[in-house]
Amino acid sequence: MTYTPPKLLTFEQFITEYGDNARYELIDGELRDMEPTGLHEEVSGNIAGRVYAEIFRSNLNWLIPKTCLIKPPAAEATALRPDVIVLDKEKLRQEPLWDKEPIICRGDTIKLVAEVVSTNWQDDYARKVEEYSLLEIPEYWIIDFRSLGGLQFIGNPKKPTFTVCQLVDGIYQQQQYRLGNVISSYLFPNLQLKLDDVMP
Repeated sequence: MTYTPPKLLTFEQFITEYGDNARYELIDGELRDMEPTGLHEEVSGNIAGRVYAEIFRSNLNWLIPKTCLIKPPAAEATALRPDVIVLDKEKLRQEPLWDKEPIICRGDTIKLVAEVVSTNWQDDYARKVEEYSLLEIPEYWIIDFRSLGGLQFIGNPKKPTFTVCQLVDGIYQQQQYRLGNVISSYLFPNLQLKLDDVMP
């Protein structure tokens, strides 16, 4: 049996071939199929709706774009596509690619990212924790409504889990919430949200 390594893509090749396709992202040159399902999109939509309502209610100068890629400056062939991203409108003026394409290069433009866990859960719990902390994104939410994550990430027995990662001194401090728990967010202190509210 012969092993054939996957064809690696550059960031530019990815943008040309898959930039408009919300199904894919690029990690270290490897194309990743995010395998979105209807239930996955329902959870993403529920989160975006709740967060946008809080942005509007709090009169914050932030937005949630329909689609957006993150190009981490330290990773040459990586383009991350979070399920939900909150951007600071004021900081968008300093983004070098934003006027032509929905691509964010600067971490200080991003207030929050949320990932709804799919079968490639390792990316959400490990790689993206690292990438998003290096970008100094203040808050990262991991919504594992199907309990797909490894035992070391969501415990045993596996249960639906909502993890809030808050950046403290460059490292994410993680707090897990289960069904019935009220989620605490540093960015949105008045947000009344439970995992139950976003479940499909």
